[in-house]
Amino acid sequence: MTEPARHNASTPAPESHDAPRLHRIVVIGGGAGGLELATRLGDRLGRRGRVEIVLVDCARAHVWKPLLHEVAAGSLDPGQDELNYLIQAHWHGFRYRFGEMIGLDRARKQVHLAATADDEGREITPPGGIGYDTLVIAIGSVTSDFGTPGVAEYAVPLETPAQAARFNRRLVNACLRAQTQPGPILPGQLHVAIVGAGATGSELAAELDRTVREVVTYGLDRIDPDRDIHIVLIEAAPRILSALPERIAKAAHRLLIESGIEVRIGARVVEVTAHGLRLADGSFVDSELVVWAAGIKGPPVLRNLDGLEVNHAGQLVVEPTLQTTRDADIFAIGDCAACPRPDMSTRVPPRAQAAHQQASHMLRQIERRLRGAPLVPYTYRDFGSLVSLGRWSTVGQLMGFLSGRGVFIEGYFAGLMYRSLRLMHERALHGTSRAIFGAVARVVARRYRPPLKLH
Repeated sequence: MTEPARHNASTPAPESHDAPRLHRIVVIGGGAGGLELATRLGDRLGRRGRVEIVLVDCARAHVWKPLLHEVAAGSLDPGQDELNYLIQAHWHGFRYRFGEMIGLDRARKQVHLAATADDEGREITPPGGIGYDTLVIAIGSVTSDFGTPGVAEYAVPLETPAQAARFNRRLVNACLRAQTQPGPILPGQLHVAIVGAGATGSELAAELDRTVREVVTYGLDRIDPDRDIHIVLIEAAPRILSALPERIAKAAHRLLIESGIEVRIGARVVEVTAHGLRLADGSFVDSELVVWAAGIKGPPVLRNLDGLEVNHAGQLVVEPTLQTTRDADIFAIGDCAACPRPDMSTRVPPRAQAAHQQASHMLRQIERRLRGAPLVPYTYRDFGSLVSLGRWSTVGQLMGFLSGRGVFIEGYFAGLMYRSLRLMHERALHGTSRAIFGAVARVVARRYRPPLKLH
């Protein structure tokens, strides 16, 4: 007897010739924008059988990117706060495909995917492709090292949960090594240098200042925090947080200095070594732990997508409708997209609120596309900026749309508004009731969980 054919999640069953094929929407990238879009499309269209939605990502779970500095510092355990893509797809009417985009065939409307392998090198999914009718690219950005020697070998970027967890392990290992080594703690051995004083770098500096000192209280009595631990934040620009209003930058700078963090502005790194950083003025910063958070660019794959236009930073150039300039069936959202702003010379900034807004706009665009209605341009709305500098220190600016002016906020209220941003993201993924329940559960669990992740 012939054994019946078997099909898995990565090999779709043969299509019936009787039923018309559904319009297939493929979303590449499960970050904030891509996952929110796939979820809302699935809830509104996928569950009703109107379209087929496929989310492709090379990771298995989602961690909201603004939380990565907490993962790196050890104050957040990604295993307890991550969202599994397979489960989210099952709950919300879309399919998840494990894989990484490595190319594109626009004529055949097919995305090329690389093979995936486990830690032992065994193949999980074979190389292949996935067809689309509408393609949305939302793969975010990667850190730009500006060609600086030694960055790849000695510095850790914070683009993914895996990289953040890797730095946390290096940090804990460095403390354990200092506790047990036969000789004294060397200069720079427990110093942390953070290159790039944008939101990620500034927030990480503040969070590390608290968590590293907590680590040494767990029996690491050979380490003197005031003598051995030092955090330095290095920025090439004339001030920190150069993309945000100057008042926020000044307040953040003041709070960082008050926390004991060294802030060096106008300092350009020209080399990273195993023992620290060399600056353009010839000075050397001792540090065996280096985080590189200086600048972003589009992932390299975007430069080889069958002729799609990219800008100098490697981002896909899109029209105001979020369609790529050379293919109306392909859209891009989030950090990987260079999106124009009407009547302005600058483009939409690479921020979480922009990705959230573009995901909402793309949902309506796709519904118009399915109806055959004309698409409408996306307009970015700046709701303000918030920077968390430790558990109790937050500064920011909220935009007042009636007055057109920003309102500076600081302290408890600013911290409350910052935490509400995560709640908004979870509301888009789970609905209001589950998002509120999750927030309450975290508050309760904090009383019983260890305050730091030390493994």
